[in-house]
Amino acid sequence: MVLTVIESKQFRDMVRVATHRMGKNKEYVNNLNVFPVPDGDTGTNMNLTMESGARAVSECQSTSVGELVEALAKGMLMGARGNSGVITSQLFRGMYKATVGKEALNAQELADAFSNGVATAYKAVMKPVEGTILTVARVAAEDGKNAANDSDDVEVVMKAIVEGAKRALKTTPDLLPVLKEVGVVDSGGQGLLFIYEGFLEGLLGENFSDVYTPDIDEMDQMMSATHEQSQSKLSTKDIKNGYCTEIMVDLTKDVPGKKPFNLEEFRKHLSTLGDSLLAVSDDTIAKVHVHTEHPGEVFTYGQQFGELGKIKIDNMRIQHETIVDEAAKEEEKVDFAVIAVCSGNGVRQLFESGGVNRIISGGQTMNPSTQDIIDTIKKSGASKAIILPNNGNIIMAAKQAAEVCDIPVGIVQTKTISQGLTAMLAFNPDASVEENVEAMNEEASMVVSGEVTRAIRDTNINNVEIHKDDFMGIIDGNIEIDKPDLIEATCAMIEKMLDEDSEIVTIIYGRDSNKKQAEQVQAKLEEDHDDLEFEIHDGGQPVYSFLVSVE
Repeated sequence: MVLTVIESKQFRDMVRVATHRMGKNKEYVNNLNVFPVPDGDTGTNMNLTMESGARAVSECQSTSVGELVEALAKGMLMGARGNSGVITSQLFRGMYKATVGKEALNAQELADAFSNGVATAYKAVMKPVEGTILTVARVAAEDGKNAANDSDDVEVVMKAIVEGAKRALKTTPDLLPVLKEVGVVDSGGQGLLFIYEGFLEGLLGENFSDVYTPDIDEMDQMMSATHEQSQSKLSTKDIKNGYCTEIMVDLTKDVPGKKPFNLEEFRKHLSTLGDSLLAVSDDTIAKVHVHTEHPGEVFTYGQQFGELGKIKIDNMRIQHETIVDEAAKEEEKVDFAVIAVCSGNGVRQLFESGGVNRIISGGQTMNPSTQDIIDTIKKSGASKAIILPNNGNIIMAAKQAAEVCDIPVGIVQTKTISQGLTAMLAFNPDASVEENVEAMNEEASMVVSGEVTRAIRDTNINNVEIHKDDFMGIIDGNIEIDKPDLIEATCAMIEKMLDEDSEIVTIIYGRDSNKKQAEQVQAKLEEDHDDLEFEIHDGGQPVYSFLVSVE
């Protein structure tokens, strides 16, 4: 039977299944991260972006597909996180523009919507790179357009779009040498394929039982209350188990080695994995809320009793920093908002001492959304603002936020914490937004940035052989050093950062290192560089043992 149009019911199903498929596979996408650093977040960002759009669709009461696409696009725009999330939101923004006023979509209109989405996404990227999510979207849209020329069946067009995305994804390693070097496909492209596959499944009704089971309202209310109570009673340093972890287990599904479910035994074991535990069940679904340092152990245990559905992890230390910061700033209004994205109490204090008056907690593994940035600007009450993203994966979301704000907002192109701190040296509260952005960008370009973190897998990048659990030295975004010892890796990295004009080395130690280790680095370097001046600070940042700047 030929399906000639997509109506509101089918479109809602498409969005629902696509969101589920993206969520189910987000960790797989995260693990396609090219760099073997513990910060792969493409899947997380695309999932959160998609979830934001899906919520907007579920709240929209319209039976017009055009209006539902508009709701999806606007929801994704506000929820977009990271470059992958922003580009995905732009794809759907373009689709929305092509579907305005459409009660339903025929095959040609469906193909046109995907094509317009690609055009919009390419325009949103300053320097489009082939071998990325853009390539997957483009080839998929081209195949959809070709199919629409030969058929008026929307299922045929959607199948062609999925097949085109699959084919394009396979070519990404040939287009981007770094992907071939590491042996992976593009993570954003893979995420987009999961979304498109979900659209097709929702349209066909295949695997429809695989859609998330609706949440049980009473359970969700209990989970939320437990989390809020625990957050309000702790200071950040007192948080023992830092990850608020929630899972839903479908007890009706068969899994290999499935064990019989007993709620009391289930609770008893989970209580050994963390605190603030709440586990409830209605005989078909079990829902769990627990604060733990090891979310993976919760997942592994839950999988013994059925299939995992909804999974949610929140870093409570970062959340708490945001709560504390918002409480402190709630009544204070500023004329010129200077906003920095960072995590770690020490890093926050360094930015504040440099003149930053608003902090958005986030960075690696926790990219703020477009809405987060907009909310911070609005709450400041400012008449103008400057944003320091301090991470290359946040710049696009910051730009997207600036476009929809009704005050002048400038983006300083800082990709590291070191660049952000250095940029603040050029900030002048009496100058315009444009003058500050120009001066701060120039100042940031003068610093060399280094980051030290552990490798999460073996690989070889840029002729550097990397071993799992070794320490890597990353200079201005490029992995340059791999050594098993933290001090040796840091010293070797800094040596490569120095030149004849270097004067000041700033070392910021994180949660996984300490002042004594930073002083060891200083002592070793001073043996050969007695003319260097050193500054050491406690940053408290996650992921990176040391953040280093050389000026």
